Order: sequence, then C-alpha cells, then structure tokens
Amino acid sequence: MSFGVLDGDGQVAQIEGHPFGQIAFTGQRFPQADVRLLSPILPSKVVCVGKNYAEHVKEMNTGDAPKEPLLFLKPSTAVIGPGDAIRIPAGSTNVQHEAELAVVIGARGARNVTPEQALGSVFGYTMANDVTERDMQRSDGQWTRAKGFDSFCPLGPWIETDLGSLGLDPSDLEVSCTVDGERRQHGRTSQLLFGIPTLISYISQIMTLLPGDVVLTGTPSGVGPLRAGQRVEVSIEGLGTLDNVVADADAVSTAGGAR
Repeated sequence: MSFGVLDGDGQVAQIEGHPFGQIAFTGQRFPQADVRLLSPILPSKVVCVGKNYAEHVKEMNTGDAPKEPLLFLKPSTAVIGPGDAIRIPAGSTNVQHEAELAVVIGARGARNVTPEQALGSVFGYTMANDVTERDMQRSDGQWTRAKGFDSFCPLGPWIETDLGSLGLDPSDLEVSCTVDGERRQHGRTSQLLFGIPTLISYISQIMTLLPGDVVLTGTPSGVGPLRAGQRVEVSIEGLGTLDNVVADADAVSTAGGAR
C-alpha cells in the first residue's frame, strides 16, 4: 500500500512516503487499471457540517438553518475507499446517502486561522458520502451513532490538489448523487450557507486540524434511502466520481470470514 500521483496518461506514479511536502517519486509506474484505489487519505478525524444547504434544511424539516456552522465528527474507522461496500447495520431500515465535497487539510494543519488564511491550509479536494442512519439520528438527539458506523464515510477516489489548473473554483462546483443510475441529489457549492474558508476558520478555533484531516462541507437536498445491492455514486464537477456498493453488514462479515 502506497501513495501515487495519477497523470494524464492514465498511469499512477508511485511516491515515497506521504504526499505532504516535497514529493519524491520511486520510479515505479503502473497503469491505473492495475491499481486498486483505497481511500486517498486516512484522517485522524472527519469534521462534518450539518444543515449547510438551505434546501436540505427544508427537506429535513428540523427547524431553521443554523446561525453558526453545525459540527459533528465521524471516526476514522468509518472511512472506506472507492468500490468498498457501505454496510447497512443489522436491523436498520433507513440508511441514507449524503453527497458532499470533502476538503483535505495539508501539511501546515490549521489552528486559529482566519478565513483569509484558511485556504492556505488546504491540500486538496475529494468526494465524500456522509452515510447516515436517519432513524437513529432522529431518535438519539445527537448524531454520533447515526453517522459513525464502520463504512459510513466513503472517500475518494483521489485528491485533486490543483483546481486552478483545471479552471475550477471550489466555491462553485456541482455536487450530485445517483443511486443505480437515477439522480437523487444535485446542487452547487455556491449554495453553501457557510463557505469553505469560513468552515475551516471556525473549526480551527475549536480543534486543531491536523495534516490529512477531512472537512465535509454539507449535502444538498435530495437525500434518500439505500438498500443492499444498490450502487451509489457521488460526483463533483471536474473532480470525478466516488462509486460504492451497498450491502448488509451480516453478508459482508460472512464473506470476509470465508476467505
């Protein structure tokens, strides 16, 4: 398992060590088709933002939009990569998808940064699915259990570190989600109630964001249920698509034990 850089020729160039700082290549190159992509980063924490699109606030019917960013955490054990299975917990009947733009923090981290300084802490951007057990979210009154199950934070398939070279602005990117090819969610990051610089600054006043930590920026309206056997895709304009299957947790555990 190692990090690599995907070039325009569909080749993955292996790098030494971690991608932060000066990158040194090993000289090894592999066709992308021969490489299994894992989650592009394993963060110490995933900091998530709830109710950050006005239309999503309306569809949830849980009160007014927050006056300040509404934060919650996902554990690192929730993170999975592209192609991995989102596992529906035993007895659950209301697991839902939430497509989001994810911000990956870079080598300098972020502690007590201003909004003007915040983007200097960003390493890059990727796709995320803030998978949620909706019934538990409503019944518990806080969101740790509903958001924290293993496999409830798909990330990937890669981190784009230079949006400018692609002519892309992270403050106005299309975010969408399809389930078995049917589009469920569609929005733009320009509709965020709290933009990326504000979010990073706000979070950094509360907790230090370490290199590799991930900030999920919120989901547009259209969230909906997932069932075992379905395929869910989160796409961000110009960045790519994160593709995951859905499976019952018991079935995944049985398959794993049979290897």
